Amino acid sequence: MPIDIDIAKVARLARLGLSDDELAAYGSQLEDILEHAARVQALPTEGVEPTAHPLPMVNAHRSDEVEPTLDREEVLAQAPDHVDGFFRVPAFLEDE
Repeated sequence: MPIDIDIAKVARLARLGLSDDELAAYGSQLEDILEHAARVQALPTEGVEPTAHPLPMVNAHRSDEVEPTLDREEVLAQAPDHVDGFFRVPAFLEDE
């Protein structure tokens, strides 16, 4: 099932400078990909429940439990610069 697509136009829209050999190679690859997608789309899927993953997944996250936090003074003592209980960092936004 041939799928007609203008690779040169797509490359131009994407601002890609492709040689004739690259256009031919990418055109062939894209045709293969689109044909495969068309074959997958043609599969009979009536009655098949949609899934987000092909294997059954269980939530792998740990339970959310309150734990003691780090001591503020100990953490600030390790910082290169701090003022009034806050980390001090170099400015990174410039005024216009």
